[in-house]
Amino acid sequence: MHPAPVWLFDLDNTLHNASAHVFPHINRGMIAYLAQHLDVDEDTANALRLDYWRRYGATLTGLMRHHGTNPAHFLAETHRFERLHELLVFDRALAAMLRRLPGRKIVFSNGPQHYVDAVVRAMGIRRHFDDVFAVERMRFEPKPGVHAFRRLLREHRLRPQRCVMVEDSAVNLRTAKRLGMKTVLVGSLPRRPAYVDLRISSVLELRRAWPRLFA
Repeated sequence: MHPAPVWLFDLDNTLHNASAHVFPHINRGMIAYLAQHLDVDEDTANALRLDYWRRYGATLTGLMRHHGTNPAHFLAETHRFERLHELLVFDRALAAMLRRLPGRKIVFSNGPQHYVDAVVRAMGIRRHFDDVFAVERMRFEPKPGVHAFRRLLREHRLRPQRCVMVEDSAVNLRTAKRLGMKTVLVGSLPRRPAYVDLRISSVLELRRAWPRLFA
């Protein structure tokens, strides 16, 4: 009998559908921020946003490396929501799934702390998590960088072999697997990468599917 794992859950497009309304809102904020602070037009700003996201896994990383952007200021300005609860799309059965899933649970997100806290509270699932580990706690070195994972492991005194990373981003799972974690990909890719142990179309499938990770 395997001991209950420690679940590390990504937030956006893993626990809720951020692509529907939340990401478009954040993307508009990022484009406006880049246009203003880099003194470029919106098309150039959007191209930079996408380029840095594809190259580094986070637009913020590219801005810090190439433009010396203040990360706290950038995240505060681009993650403003007046009616966040109206933008959230998630399954109401999520809370019950988390409650029944054995083991400790931590949210592990590249988002800023104020945003991640607000989302999990608006979804009514905060009580199911031991911690909400956001990008400030990673010292603004987000996933897929290995430092983000190591900071979480060190702070919670976890062995990676006990952890299961649940993500919609395959590149983030590659880092998790290299560290020795089990990996769960949420979503529909045309094929399952070798470093993914389990692929599910919805996080709700996790409760029934997770024993296959340890079969």
